[in-house]
Amino acid sequence: MAAVTLGPEGTYSHRATSAIADNGEIDFRQSVTAIVDAVAAGEYDRGVIPIENSIEGSVTESLDAIADYDVAVVREIVTPIRHALLAQGPEFDTIASHSQALAQCRSYLEREYPDATLEAVASTAQGVEFAREDPSVAGIGHPANADGDGLEVLAEDIQDQDSNATRFFALAPADERSTGGGKTSLVVYPNANYPGLLLELLEPFADRDINLTRVESRPSGQRLGDYVFHIDFEAGLYESRTQEAIADLEDLAENGWVRRLGSYDTEHVVE
Repeated sequence: MAAVTLGPEGTYSHRATSAIADNGEIDFRQSVTAIVDAVAAGEYDRGVIPIENSIEGSVTESLDAIADYDVAVVREIVTPIRHALLAQGPEFDTIASHSQALAQCRSYLEREYPDATLEAVASTAQGVEFAREDPSVAGIGHPANADGDGLEVLAEDIQDQDSNATRFFALAPADERSTGGGKTSLVVYPNANYPGLLLELLEPFADRDINLTRVESRPSGQRLGDYVFHIDFEAGLYESRTQEAIADLEDLAENGWVRRLGSYDTEHVVE
């Protein structure tokens, strides 16, 4: 199975992808949008993207990409995030990592390295690569990324919350969309804006005792104040109650659209 995720090798996305790649080929891209585009075009069997972190919340580029491309969500992968400070030695003036990792370690960095320059880069693994190349740079990433010559683990578990975890979506081409699974994701564009709209979008689920696990709005890009809604809930597309709820949504979004990303199960990866 050929899969694609955020690179370079050693990112948390790479670790999550290894759980589903079945020892197959894993390639890397530098942006979520490039991953989703490659899966939608049929270049890869699977793409793995981060969706939500328990500290910093949703990854907006991921939400926008799955709204813009026709792909299927076939699995949810949840993995704990263990951040470590990695450097060639204790003397450095810059700390480089993904912006989410820097934010997840904000309290530690402000307390221990208040004068360091924080540099946001494409991935945690890229920050570690910079640290390996430059003694004036430290990286934040999984402690296993220090394997090999040149880097020391200066501190482990530096994230602000011990419960830090990230949800990833495993994506597939649209024709692999499944109706079976414990969770379902939708993207809804009502193409409307009036008092009570959000309530009307949620009532079909409440009326059928369907538990919503996430509701989030993102700008549609069409005009100011116009939104796309991302909805996750605990029921499969095969269930009659789900079909009835979506039929109600489609009536509400008659001037827009409802996209079924698919139903899926959750896999927990502990490393």
